[in-house]
Amino acid sequence: MPDLPDLPDLDWPTVTAEVDAAGFALTPPLLTPDHCAELAGLFDHDEVFRGTVVMARHAFGEGAYKYFADPLVPLVAKLRTTLYPPLATLANHWATRLSERAYPPDLDTLLAECAALGQHKPTPLLLRYDSGGYNCLHQDVYGDLTFPLQVAIMLSTPEQDFTGGESVFVENRPRQQSRAVVARPGLGQAVVFPVRHRPVPGARGFRRVAMRHGVSKVHTGRRCVLGIIFHNAR
Repeated sequence: MPDLPDLPDLDWPTVTAEVDAAGFALTPPLLTPDHCAELAGLFDHDEVFRGTVVMARHAFGEGAYKYFADPLVPLVAKLRTTLYPPLATLANHWATRLSERAYPPDLDTLLAECAALGQHKPTPLLLRYDSGGYNCLHQDVYGDLTFPLQVAIMLSTPEQDFTGGESVFVENRPRQQSRAVVARPGLGQAVVFPVRHRPVPGARGFRRVAMRHGVSKVHTGRRCVLGIIFHNAR
């Protein structure tokens, strides 16, 4: 793999505001095309993964994903460690609004808390969808401790490597019809979004709005994505 890139300095206040307002935010490209290609190419190297899920076997959709094993490959580890602190700041703003627990400022402490609850398995994953592939709406909750935000980084070029395959987010709003939003990240771009809910202002303060995410049908080609989930699994 090429040398580890210096990740760009993101405008986190803008990212925070966009996630608050829309339920997700797109970042500028975090990875070069070479790094995207190298990460996507790892899918066929089983030695770096701890497990594979074929979605059709579980009625999750059509496609497959693989969970990285410990120790994580260096670029995945760097992304997870670097992206966590600013997202922890946002997570703690949300926790204050919703009267939930606070989260530690660094990833190592979060993972130690996961381990104390029996959550030892790393959760970053590589997803691959070929023509006809899709992912049903879901939430990535793997145990009692769930960090409320996650990141998906596009490793393929839309309209060139694949068509279709939009990222879909659905909010289940109390006493209202559900709201769907769609994101179309470009090569190397990340989508930041909630794992299971986010705070939304209402007449009596903030309320939890549940969110699920998925992927619409890939019409042609192959779509590869790196998923960064910060809490470990049981």
